[in-house]
Amino acid sequence: MPSSADVAATSVAPGDSGFQTTVRLGHPVDLRLTLGPLWRGPGDVTMRLSDGELMRATRAPDGPTSLRVSLRGATAEATAWGPGAGWALDRLPALLGQTDDVAPFRPQHPLLVELHRRLVGLRLTRTDAVLEALVPAVLDQKVPSIQAGRSHLRLLRALAAPAPGPLGLRLPPAPAELAATPLWVFHRAGVERRRADIVRRCGLLAARLEEAAAMSPEAAVRRLMAVPGIGPWTAATVTGVALGDPDAVPLGDYHFPHLVTWALAGAPRGDDARMLELLEPYRGQRGRVIRLLVAGGIRAPRFGPHLPLRDIARH
Repeated sequence: MPSSADVAATSVAPGDSGFQTTVRLGHPVDLRLTLGPLWRGPGDVTMRLSDGELMRATRAPDGPTSLRVSLRGATAEATAWGPGAGWALDRLPALLGQTDDVAPFRPQHPLLVELHRRLVGLRLTRTDAVLEALVPAVLDQKVPSIQAGRSHLRLLRALAAPAPGPLGLRLPPAPAELAATPLWVFHRAGVERRRADIVRRCGLLAARLEEAAAMSPEAAVRRLMAVPGIGPWTAATVTGVALGDPDAVPLGDYHFPHLVTWALAGAPRGDDARMLELLEPYRGQRGRVIRLLVAGGIRAPRFGPHLPLRDIARH
């Protein structure tokens, strides 16, 4: 456990009271900024997020669990239910970004200096849950984010089972269930065969993929990209949250090259090569730069038509 977060754990009888832990925060944390990448909005049946409270269901290696975290000043009070409660509570500091080492980040651009100062509660979360990060990343491939989000929520409503405890959450689908889900279920969720096949393949390979959580980000990317259908964008999206990688740069993104080029060079359009050139002074922290820009509400000027929304479930 890192020195920046002291943990006082009190186990109580299983049942509605759950298992409890108190984490003394070594760094301020804004729950919305830190955990926003995991949340699919008010319709997300696996997670609820507010300024001072987090509720989240996950499938831990020891079994399913649900977790409630409440911020109380410089402490986070947590209760977990289910067979995976111990696993979830042990990893609570990482989930809250307390293992995120900001010290190597030395912002040079005035905008980054200001965002780093203003968004002090933005930490990089680490979930250690690879498949749970991978499925929404696959669904995000080559479609508008709003369409991918709708598809993910439809799949959750179709496949998610009740989570342990009294929170009323539902669990992300189990790997075997994803692998066995027929194409018509994906089609009703607005997911075409290509992405559906990747998700089902990931369900089959889940045990090998989850091993990536214990690897270096570079090794994890290689493991993920060994799966057909997973490229650099998807792999970096996963390592950014599952491993808390501060250097994760999703290459091939439609928006990020424009965002970085606009923010750091004042040009409204850029490509991956230009983005990497501008991020090079921050190597090791390039993913943090992108997170700061997104969280800070920076937007490149928009030109031309948006990607059209296609709902294949209606065809």
